Amino acid sequence: MFEFFWNLASFIVALGLLITVHEYGHFWVARRCNVKVERFSIGFGKKLFKTYDKHGTEFVIAMIPLGGYVKMLDERVDDVAEEDLPYAFNRKSVLQRIAIVAAGPLANFIFAVFAFYCLLLIGQTHPKPVIGSIEPDSIVSQTAITSEQEIVAINGEKTQTWGEVQMALFGLIGDEEIAISTRELGSSLVRDYSLNTSSWDFEPSKMSAMKSLGIVPYYPKVLTTIALVSAGSPAEMAGIQAGDRILSIDGIAVTDNWQELVKQVEQRPGQDTQLSVLRDGQMQQISLTPGTKDSDGGRKVGFIGVSPTAEAWPEENLIDIQYGPLVAIGMAFEETWKLIRVSVNAIGKLITGDVSVSNLSGPIGIAQGAGDSASIGIVYFLSFLALISVNLGIINLLPLPVLDGGHLLYYVIELFSGKPVPEKVQEIGFKFGALVLLMLMSVALFNDFSRLGQ
Repeated sequence: MFEFFWNLASFIVALGLLITVHEYGHFWVARRCNVKVERFSIGFGKKLFKTYDKHGTEFVIAMIPLGGYVKMLDERVDDVAEEDLPYAFNRKSVLQRIAIVAAGPLANFIFAVFAFYCLLLIGQTHPKPVIGSIEPDSIVSQTAITSEQEIVAINGEKTQTWGEVQMALFGLIGDEEIAISTRELGSSLVRDYSLNTSSWDFEPSKMSAMKSLGIVPYYPKVLTTIALVSAGSPAEMAGIQAGDRILSIDGIAVTDNWQELVKQVEQRPGQDTQLSVLRDGQMQQISLTPGTKDSDGGRKVGFIGVSPTAEAWPEENLIDIQYGPLVAIGMAFEETWKLIRVSVNAIGKLITGDVSVSNLSGPIGIAQGAGDSASIGIVYFLSFLALISVNLGIINLLPLPVLDGGHLLYYVIELFSGKPVPEKVQEIGFKFGALVLLMLMSVALFNDFSRLGQ
């Protein structure tokens, strides 16, 4: 229950912030173009809070936090008093209207730059993209790439972290060949390989890009010494404590082999089980009954509710990424541009069918992502905000008449033709755009609910 409310709160904070940024872009430029703004609303439906500024603009926070809008004086919508006609949106030049509409997505891109700037100033230690092992019969296994090599570039694009590797690979979905460059840790000799990805089966909602290619990232060895016991879990009820080292389960040795321990526990849902535990140098026998849960494959598996400790990361496997105030500016723009490229590429491949619509996420998926990133820390939450902000900006630029991109399309046609697009054509476009958007949202929500059961 706590996880649900945490995800919900994180979702509201993230979406509310990004919508505010987007709508403020429209609002700020509208004011500079001398357009009268009647209402600035975050959310839809019943008003929870409202106030007015000295210009008479009503600022609203509404009940449904799934969007927002800036209502400007417009003769096409309402009757406008004679003295207010110069301040109506529709009376402004086509270039001013283009600027006002484009300002929303642009504000999202600027926010992403700001988020990346903060990230780069704060700095963080990341694991280098060092390969732990290669899955047999995988795409990468067909090359000479081996474990303990560091991935330094994908298609010539530098990669310092697993996140950068994932981002680079995600942008290459549908390509029939991928160039990957590696080197041994501590070596300057770079080796280049070519992956034949004509049969690459990658579903981002189910697995990482690395795993789909057969790359298992290096992680320090996970031990059978307990780091954390979940409250109310079978382990807590049996008396297992943090610091206990599990040596065997029903006589089967699992010393320093966490995966074997997990495997043995999963095979015993609801069964009386004996653990041999080392506590403060003394051997103890503990009886417990693993709980039961559904696995990804739908079968019943056991669990006891503990988390393990792990060996420390080797220093040579870590990299500190942090920049000074001036250098971080250029890097923030570079990171934002990289994210825009990948996102546009992904949308293009969604249209061409190279990326399945099953990978679309709606509000539930965003809420889970917001909750997960917020629980990890401010750095991950900022990274998540940058990602969603860029995608919000790009989606709003799609040429669907109900979105900013659709309005821009009409205004660009007007700019070159010298006359507005006929209202009947606009009305048909708005209906079509609304239908397409509704279909996409329906697919995204269906995907969200489908994943809840996984």
